[in-house]
Amino acid sequence: MTAEAVQPSGVPRGERGAITVADRVVAKTASRVAREALSRFTDSTGHVPPGRRTPRVTASVQQAPERSATGRDAESAARGQAVLGEVHMHITVELGYPSDIGAQCAAVRREVTQRVRTWAGMEVSDLVVSVERLHSVHTRHTDQGRVR
Repeated sequence: MTAEAVQPSGVPRGERGAITVADRVVAKTASRVAREALSRFTDSTGHVPPGRRTPRVTASVQQAPERSATGRDAESAARGQAVLGEVHMHITVELGYPSDIGAQCAAVRREVTQRVRTWAGMEVSDLVVSVERLHSVHTRHTDQGRVR
């Protein structure tokens, strides 16, 4: 190699390329984190059948615009972390009943927001947690769908 090939192009290191994170990567990360958050609620997870414990996540990533010294980029720069974009997410979970549904949803929101920011470098601008189904201890071993 020649000395010219080793030399950088003169463009500052942080501006040489781009990093993109796919929607499905963020969704898979969020699903894992949500499952971990819900596993801490042992009174609820025992009621949910094993095949239904994995939350379903849809994510829509919007890549970060050109960097500037204003707004969220300035806040992130002050914290020492680059923001790669924003993500809108919808997480659907199935929970055991009776349990503290609000605490479980809050734990999912808190941990997913924090870890997606840390692991993927994304700001979570919109996060909806929906409870699709409640699994009661009374209906676990029967064929009926509702308790009357």
